Amino acid sequence: MDNREPRGGPAAGDPEPASAPSHPDLRALAVELRRLNGELNRLIHAFAAGQELHPTDVQALAAILDSETPLTPSLLRQRLGLTSGAVSACVDRLERAGHVKRVRESADRRVVHLHYVPSAQAQARKHFTPLAEATERARRRFDEPELAVVLRFLNVLNEELAETRSAQRG
Repeated sequence: MDNREPRGGPAAGDPEPASAPSHPDLRALAVELRRLNGELNRLIHAFAAGQELHPTDVQALAAILDSETPLTPSLLRQRLGLTSGAVSACVDRLERAGHVKRVRESADRRVVHLHYVPSAQAQARKHFTPLAEATERARRRFDEPELAVVLRFLNVLNEELAETRSAQRG
């Protein structure tokens, strides 16, 4: 059996329970999202192991990199859903490994911003080059309107997942 085809019974991430009829496109989408997640996790775990970091540390680096404004440890904690102690340990590991530096805000010295060190960014970029190249090859197979739909779908899915996470905390 092709490992991309769903096997009998529900699997983690399936959109509906086994008792409800599953739309073939939704089921196929769930399978492909799990495959993508597996490939991304493989890359993340390899980078983490090579840098002597925890995979959560790599998620923290991505959050710092992707943030439109400098992150504080408190904002990072919220984004990753970690406890204060866990985010402190994570930032300590990242700082010791030379990936981030803590910078005190000049206007309010109590505020600490986390900055991704450029040389560490270069290491990460080198490790994740195969992902960037695969993404570019895949992107070239779609026209702009198709890419706009894919991007919109991913954005909406991320928003839905964020709402689910917020509802679980509340």
